[in-house]
Amino acid sequence: MNDASYRDALFSTPLDRVASFSFDEQVVRCFPDMIRRSVPGYGQIIGMLGVIAARHLRHGAHVYDLGCSLGASTLALCQQLPADAFTLDAIDLSPAMVQRARDVLAEHCPGYAIGVHEGDIRTCPLQPAGLIMVNFTLQFLDPADRDAVIERLCRALEPGGVLILAEKITFADDAQRTLMSDWHHDFKRANGYSELEISQKRNALENVMIPDTLDAHHERLTRCGFTRHYTWFQHLNFAAMVAFRN
Repeated sequence: MNDASYRDALFSTPLDRVASFSFDEQVVRCFPDMIRRSVPGYGQIIGMLGVIAARHLRHGAHVYDLGCSLGASTLALCQQLPADAFTLDAIDLSPAMVQRARDVLAEHCPGYAIGVHEGDIRTCPLQPAGLIMVNFTLQFLDPADRDAVIERLCRALEPGGVLILAEKITFADDAQRTLMSDWHHDFKRANGYSELEISQKRNALENVMIPDTLDAHHERLTRCGFTRHYTWFQHLNFAAMVAFRN
């Protein structure tokens, strides 16, 4: 995907008014660079998805990649599993993301039964699935909608099915929250972002991305029908969880 992307410079010049962040065509063009330089552990999380699927996915089962962005999670499965191992629907709310994801997956995953659709994960139809991936997506939904989303994903999973959820997280302890935020900004500085870029991006995401604590995520998973769920990765204020449907 990187060969058709650009360096993220969206917030590199002073803006009179910083608009709320949205996944528009400008973001799509630089998204691979943006997420690589902004999300600690992103490569490790995505790289592990195919490994998890290879162990837990029933052969021939259906898969959902919800909030698919440019299809990185789907690509990870294709790199680990043969074309007859699964069928997959990738869904995203952003028309620009959907169009680019179709091009990327058609190029890199020929022969796989993959559909890429514009849709809202709160309402899109779901058929029985063996695996559902929701990476860095729930955090952009209204907190009041999150329980209903997780409940419908639990209902859509087959017995033995797996939900993989990756999110930016926050912390109940003020000192820990401040420390992890400071280290995250240091991570961005080390990856070439300026103070201006960090500040303006933070302003753009205010009230657009609202993270939960890990405890809140696990309490929700229990409340919505999952009896077995674990945190399998954490790097600073980003984490990945897995939940199993009984």
